[in-house]
Amino acid sequence: MTATKEEIISQLRQDMIRWEGFRPPQPGADNDLGLGPVAAAFPDGVFPTGAIHEFISSCPEDTAASGGFITGLVQKLLVSGGACLWISYTRRIYPPALKLFGVDPDRVIFVDVPLQKDVLWVTEEALKCEGVATVICETKDLSFTESQRLQLAVEKSHVTGFVLRKDVKKVNTTACVTRWQIRPVRSQLRTGMPGVGHPRWQVELLKVRNGRPGNWTVEWKKQDFQTITTPQLTEEARRYA
Repeated sequence: MTATKEEIISQLRQDMIRWEGFRPPQPGADNDLGLGPVAAAFPDGVFPTGAIHEFISSCPEDTAASGGFITGLVQKLLVSGGACLWISYTRRIYPPALKLFGVDPDRVIFVDVPLQKDVLWVTEEALKCEGVATVICETKDLSFTESQRLQLAVEKSHVTGFVLRKDVKKVNTTACVTRWQIRPVRSQLRTGMPGVGHPRWQVELLKVRNGRPGNWTVEWKKQDFQTITTPQLTEEARRYA
């Protein structure tokens, strides 16, 4: 039977997505990372695993927010098994805090590299290990060639990689499949309750191949991402706003 025009176009789109570094969802695999409406920004509405995701931050607060958001994604990726490698030359993460996002610190291998220039080399080698679920890299600079090497590595191993770029002054072109910017947002207090609420972020997807960039307010609550559509402050929260 001759393929229709719509079928040919659909197949070409799928081929282009695959050529650009996206892996089609594996049959029977759970590719839902709980991002809700955010997932609609990705091709086929599925978060791209087996790809490199770039997060940029310009201040310590944004770096901390990015780390929290990434850890929430890691929690979902670790469900299928494997370990997480966290590679950095100036590690600031507090391992017990990972439990807030459902990640057991015993599942994370922290690799502290003495020199920044060696971080990306160590990351590339880690991304080649098929038994690893995900790799997180903290660095400052990332050239197009360096990002291309990382992307080529995961296309063979199918490992999901996150590059958290700190103190970024100028954004350059990279081969990463997505680019994110995460900023902290004031949490909402429950009525009559002291302290702080659940972690909340302004999540901006700056670029995504064959997808639609967007901006969302996301909260981490009950070990899951929850998109805030119409934020409403309680009287207690307005008092501190």
